[in-house]
Amino acid sequence: MSRKSIFARIGQSVLVIWATFTLAFILLSALPSDAVAARYDNPNLGLTPEQLADIREVYGADEPLISRYFSALTGFLTGDFGYSVATGTAVSEMLANAIPSTMALALSAFVVGAILAFGIAVLSTFGPMTWLRSLSRSLPSVMVSVPTFWIGIILIQVFSFGLGWVPVIGANSVQSLVLPVITLAIAISAPLAQVLMRSIDEVMDMPFVQVVRAKGASGAWLLWRNVLRNAFLPVLTMAGLTFGELIGGSVVTEAVFARHGIGALTVDAVADRDTSVLLAIVVLAAVVFVLINLVVDLLYPVLDVRLRERRTAVNSAAQPSATSSSAHAAGTSRNASEPHEKEEQKCS
Repeated sequence: MSRKSIFARIGQSVLVIWATFTLAFILLSALPSDAVAARYDNPNLGLTPEQLADIREVYGADEPLISRYFSALTGFLTGDFGYSVATGTAVSEMLANAIPSTMALALSAFVVGAILAFGIAVLSTFGPMTWLRSLSRSLPSVMVSVPTFWIGIILIQVFSFGLGWVPVIGANSVQSLVLPVITLAIAISAPLAQVLMRSIDEVMDMPFVQVVRAKGASGAWLLWRNVLRNAFLPVLTMAGLTFGELIGGSVVTEAVFARHGIGALTVDAVADRDTSVLLAIVVLAAVVFVLINLVVDLLYPVLDVRLRERRTAVNSAAQPSATSSSAHAAGTSRNASEPHEKEEQKCS
């Protein structure tokens, strides 16, 4: 990938993040009420109108929309996300406390989901029995249609209340991750398995696979050395999209299992109409999504051998054309100079 293309992709990513921030700010500002009114406009608090006006002035709630927009945009560019109206805590501090829990859940679920998707895709093609291959092919459609919260509730009922394997109360950091990771991994593995199965089927229909089989290669050799090397590339894009969605997609899972993370922070912010917290969460999810997919886009030409060979062929084809152009130009100039040389000889 050329340097111009890299800068173009980076510029597109910045534009997407800015558009997300702007759209989220407009939608949150269009709500019928704001966090200051929801928090302090309560007769039981006994606040006077002057005190309410002072509070709204502190939070800038009565400023014009365009002024609040540029103030929020400047704050985001400098790392200042403002303060939560509900708790009075800095939004950056709240995010710093919630991100580690969500990242641990997202990374663990992504690894488990990728392993599960790989197993399903391999069994669907190389399974020893027909019924096992058919079952593996139907699993992703079932898994993607089941709601995430329902899976979480079933896992709690079976493994916590029924079997007692995972404690509901007093669980350590590892035990508290087991059921949420399984819940989120099931939702992640379904689209990954579908893309990988389709990609494996396309590779298996290619002529070189028949040639490798005719040479007596075993199924394991065919799978690891030939099929997966070509089938993993489309999955890379889907994996980037899936992992980028995990920051925002873990809201339901964290709410079901009462985990303190971005999900719980989002639920509380929605209940309190805490727009500064919601805006920060939306922008954070957009930044993670855009950055991961930017990395995938930049890595794809490096990992895809076909793109490298095509680029090499284009460069090699451009060199002879440049050489022939220079030779043609030299020949033209030589032909143009010959009449002048002949005239000089006649004159002499």
